[in-house]
Amino acid sequence: MSDEEEEEPAVTLGERTAVDGAPLARVSSRLTWPKEKSEVDRLEGDSVVRTPDGPRELSEILADVDETYFERYQEFETHVRDVIGTGPIQTADE
Repeated sequence: MSDEEEEEPAVTLGERTAVDGAPLARVSSRLTWPKEKSEVDRLEGDSVVRTPDGPRELSEILADVDETYFERYQEFETHVRDVIGTGPIQTADE
């Protein structure tokens, strides 16, 4: 293939659509682990997280989590996903 030939993307990308809230992984990556639930709430409770039902504040989600201490971020994310569920995230246009 010569340098002059233009390559097409391997995957056709769609239009960029706004999504409210931050991915859960982004919020958990800003913290060091292990961490108590109350400390997560103090540090990141006002963060808005993407959920299948729309954006929600982390404090609201943590209120429904029974665990009080998270050894690792994976444990934290599992408990949060048990509350918020998994599935497609709504976009701002939906």
